[in-house]
Amino acid sequence: MKSKPKFFVGQIVAHNRFDYRGVVADVDASFQGSDAWYEQVARSRPPKDQPWYRVLVDGGEYETYVAERHLEIAPDTTPVTHPLLTDLFNAFSDGIYRRRMH
Repeated sequence: MKSKPKFFVGQIVAHNRFDYRGVVADVDASFQGSDAWYEQVARSRPPKDQPWYRVLVDGGEYETYVAERHLEIAPDTTPVTHPLLTDLFNAFSDGIYRRRMH
């Protein structure tokens, strides 16, 4: 049973198992990766029928694909640092990034 996503594009989140935070860049209603990726990377076997998120990792140059159950609202909502931020977002206010309209 699919559930409504808890987080939204532009929101700053924290990973509750690995110590990093970042900004949500995209939301999938369910897992959209390959079975091979899931078998290799998603070791805790989070549910595929729940929301998954593409997260730009603060202070890094990479992004992650994370199951909803591993995310929480970040207590620190200061801006993140990531090279793709300006490609996706054009403003930051009240702890939320505003999506750039194409």
